[in-house]
Amino acid sequence: MRQKLLYKLIIVLVLASMLVVACTPKTTTGTDADPLVAAAKAEGQLTVIALPHDWCNYGGAIEAFKAKYGLTVNELNPDAGSGDEIEAIKANKDSKGPQAPDVIDVGYGFGPQLIEEGLVMPYKVSTWDSIPADSKNADGYWYGDYYGVMAFEVNSDVVTNVPQDWADLLKPEYKGLVALSGDPRASAQAQMSVFGAALANGGSLDNVQPGLDFFKQLNDAGNFVPVIAKQATVAKGETPIIMRWDYNALADKAALAGNPNIEVVIPKTGVIAGVYIQAISAYAPHPNAAKLWMEFLYSDEGQLAWLKGGCHPIRYNDMVARNAIPAEYADALPSAELYANTVFPSIDQINAAKVYIKVHINGQGVVHISIRQHIKTNRIDFD
Repeated sequence: MRQKLLYKLIIVLVLASMLVVACTPKTTTGTDADPLVAAAKAEGQLTVIALPHDWCNYGGAIEAFKAKYGLTVNELNPDAGSGDEIEAIKANKDSKGPQAPDVIDVGYGFGPQLIEEGLVMPYKVSTWDSIPADSKNADGYWYGDYYGVMAFEVNSDVVTNVPQDWADLLKPEYKGLVALSGDPRASAQAQMSVFGAALANGGSLDNVQPGLDFFKQLNDAGNFVPVIAKQATVAKGETPIIMRWDYNALADKAALAGNPNIEVVIPKTGVIAGVYIQAISAYAPHPNAAKLWMEFLYSDEGQLAWLKGGCHPIRYNDMVARNAIPAEYADALPSAELYANTVFPSIDQINAAKVYIKVHINGQGVVHISIRQHIKTNRIDFD
């Protein structure tokens, strides 16, 4: 009898241990003993696109990934917009060459398109359960990575009277000084700038036309500069007032270190947040390296890399609950009071706005010049 009981106890313990193993999320150890690490190292390379080093501290994240796993990271077109990233996948479907991206980081509103056009493959990272349900595709085709709030980045050496709200930008003193950080037909950052302007001018999450009207007013007043602005154009005074994600503006301020002085303003009205999403190309030349990159980004280490860059990582609440965020990282973020009126549009609202902006960006209701040509010439026309 005792022997039978002993056998039963052993069976129960074995089954319990098997259950624990089955329920434990997969992890990457960083050694060749880990199958994913070994497979990624066999591929030897990861190709990314549209990741400026000062955007969310991607520079730090890339260097940490390279150091940890010994992979080469091929970086394509750091200044590309979300639309460019998608076009890069399409253009290189049949290519395994260096121009074919393995992974993309695009605006939230592009999620459904990625699935509808079969451009991405599903993969659930080991920290999947700690990503909020409303910030990921249930099947793992894409998942939110971080979010920011639209802000004004101002070269205060050129602009001494720094604007505090959207309406201020129409003042005559800002003639030839205001620009966007992308083309609204292809850049999520620029689209959300139009969205924010709409909210500040009588629009809503379901009506972005007032935002287009606002930029037409800026253009008619001569205040709008029709170029795609970046840190260099702000620093040179060519576009001293731009709309930018708060984390990008804060990164520019830190990088320029007072030469010139940069002021980052969260506008009083039209405070809008935007989530970006990660996905693996369905045609990735290095699919295992892509999966390993995702595991890294969604680990605590990767999430902290984004937080160090001023972005709120998507697993922020989970990490706060576990006391996994160093105090110096949390203290470096702008005051929570500035974000009290922030709104988060749904993916359907972002999608509807994206389509509307693309079709109605000029006065005749159609786009006469292709997105590709506008990006190539770096001109944005609000006719």
